[in-house]
Amino acid sequence: MKAPRPLSLVKLRSELEAQVQVRYPFSDDMPMVFLGEIPNMPEHGVFVGFHSGKVYSGYHVYNFVELASDEV
Repeated sequence: MKAPRPLSLVKLRSELEAQVQVRYPFSDDMPMVFLGEIPNMPEHGVFVGFHSGKVYSGYHVYNFVELASDEV
């Protein structure tokens, strides 16, 4: 799997959407801006909710994909 690029708009992978929406606090805050990977926590990143501006950290970067150009 490929991690999103830093500063890109992201959404949950389609196969995880139903599972993750119940467990994670950002389900109503999509899309999110991926700020980047946490250096001392490999494969975990920092995200900012596009609508709320809330910061979410420590989530697996491979659970997210970049938005396609027609979704922006």
